[in-house]
Amino acid sequence: MTKINDKIDDFELLTDVGKFNLKENIDKNLVLFFFPKADTTGCTKEAISFSELIKEFDNLNTTVIGISRDKLEKQIKFKSKYELKCILGSDVDNKICSKFGVWIEKSMYGKKYMGIQRSTFLINSQGKVYYIWDKVKVPGHAEEVLKKVKEL
Repeated sequence: MTKINDKIDDFELLTDVGKFNLKENIDKNLVLFFFPKADTTGCTKEAISFSELIKEFDNLNTTVIGISRDKLEKQIKFKSKYELKCILGSDVDNKICSKFGVWIEKSMYGKKYMGIQRSTFLINSQGKVYYIWDKVKVPGHAEEVLKKVKEL
C-alpha cells in the first residue's frame, strides 16, 4: 500500500488523451482518483465534481486523472457522455491499482469479490505522496482535494 511521503516510481497509463507517464510530468502536482466503474452513479458524480473544478486545479499546476479498470473505449464514452474535463485512465491489467493498493477484497450481500476502493492520492511535483484519501465519500471530496492542493 502506498503511504504518505512515498516516492512514486515512474509508471505508464493509457488515457483518453494518450499515454501518460509520471517521469514526463514530474514538474506538476498530480491528483489520481481511483473509482470502481465508469458511468455508475457515484463514479459519475465524482468525475463531474473534479471536472467542475478543473480550471482551479490547472491554475495550481495540478493534473487530475481518474483511473478505473474499465477499458479505454468505455472511459472515452464516459468522458464524452458527461463532457468530463479531467483525464481518464484505463488500468485493465491492474498494475496501477495494485501499485497504489486500491485493489481490495470487498463484500456485498455476503459475497466477497475484488474491486477498487474509491481512493485519491495527491502527489507533489517532487513525485512524493503528499496526501491520501481512502474510502472516499463523493459529496465534497473534489473540493477537499482542491483545498489540500492549495497547501502545496
